[in-house]
Amino acid sequence: MTVKHSTLAQLSGQQLLSLLEQAVMPLYQQTTLQHERTPKLVLAYSGGVDSEVLAYGLSAFAQKYPHIACLLIHVHHGLSPNADTWVQHCITSAGYYQLPVQIERVNVDKGPRQSLEAQARDARYQAFDRYLNPGDILLTAHHQDDQLETLLLALKRGQGPKGLGAMGAIQAYHHAWLVRPLLDVSREQIEQFALQQRLTHIEDESNQDDSYDRNFLRLDIIPRLKQRWPSIAITAARSAALCAQQQDVIDDEVSHRLPQWLMLANDDNASIIESSGFKLSGFGQLSAAWQALLFRGYLIHCGVSLPSQAQLQQILSQLLAAKDDANMAIQWGGYQVKRYAGVAYVLSNSDLKTPDPLSLTADFIRLLKGDVTELQIDIGQHQCLLSQQLSADKPLLALAPTNSKVAIRYGAAGSIKCQPQFATSQRPKPRELKKLWQECNIPPWRRQHIPLVFYDEVLVAAIGLWVDKRYLAQTGHQGISLL
Repeated sequence: MTVKHSTLAQLSGQQLLSLLEQAVMPLYQQTTLQHERTPKLVLAYSGGVDSEVLAYGLSAFAQKYPHIACLLIHVHHGLSPNADTWVQHCITSAGYYQLPVQIERVNVDKGPRQSLEAQARDARYQAFDRYLNPGDILLTAHHQDDQLETLLLALKRGQGPKGLGAMGAIQAYHHAWLVRPLLDVSREQIEQFALQQRLTHIEDESNQDDSYDRNFLRLDIIPRLKQRWPSIAITAARSAALCAQQQDVIDDEVSHRLPQWLMLANDDNASIIESSGFKLSGFGQLSAAWQALLFRGYLIHCGVSLPSQAQLQQILSQLLAAKDDANMAIQWGGYQVKRYAGVAYVLSNSDLKTPDPLSLTADFIRLLKGDVTELQIDIGQHQCLLSQQLSADKPLLALAPTNSKVAIRYGAAGSIKCQPQFATSQRPKPRELKKLWQECNIPPWRRQHIPLVFYDEVLVAAIGLWVDKRYLAQTGHQGISLL
């Protein structure tokens, strides 16, 4: 969805209100119909001149539409010695605008290979997220010059159409909306309006530090560009809009093509442990461009942070060159890609940590004794609910014999044998664990995450997968549901 409006020679209060109405009211009506609730407007309120002008406009909007809830949120990073003064300014100004304000205090810890700018931005949006319900509208005061800065930064980083599309005037944001009503208004127009209305605002001293990339562009590069080409911000915004349109076309085509490459949990050959995978059969026959687009689409589908272009090419190259039985792992950030049985999987490093078997053993013994009725555990990307039941048609693990030693273990020798309840008459004898892993389509990296139940050093069940035939609860007897 886009909002079209002409560049304003001079911003007036009525025009500012009109910009808000054009951007907000269609979304408000849409949300009211779809969710049967009235969304609220949440303004990211820094107290700088841009957000000050937008707060002024929001005040007029709230007076005209008193049934629509509005909220200002100011994030206190604690990065400036003047942060407390800024808080007081925002509280005072909010009172003048007759708008409620919420002060959110956050801690910004600069991590490795992360800029302070990026960390502070992430902290701000996490704070905003806490106040957004489905259909709510988050307003930011980004303007035309900010758009030019974003486009230049995307060029510096070597980004494609998605990055060069810069910021959208209206875009989906999680379960809410992100709206930038001032995106076609210049910084000069905003500053002139603030001066005319005698609006006080704060000046962040860090805005003069040109060691930050945005400030370098704002203070040094963009003024020189505007001196040479006065309309550069307008034409750059046009280029960004064209790139965004091209990206929309690409995204639409990827959304149509991607499903045929996804291995979902309800597929016949899917791993019962992983939530989704990416089929590699025939994938290598596609062009390099489509390989990159589709696999990037898969990563977005999984909700993980995207690798760089160079990392993505490395991932694709190794995936397509590796043999099915190769123990490969391609890492970036907190994620990695693995391959098994012609399918690629993306996994988080934290998800691959082996749980504590002692804690689970204690809980399992309580379940056996009847001290608890249910026990929920995570197995890979799925959850399994264990419970004590009366045996009927469903296979249940028999309760442990009196005085037997019960243990839960993660990982066991592949030579250990078991006879699952799904074994056919053609396979009447116990089979080696390594064969059962393959039969159940369990990837190698998950075999250390399947809880194995032992009675007196005998493997009697794999939770979520099978119960040994010899240890099934007899009909009419109590047993443990593991599947």
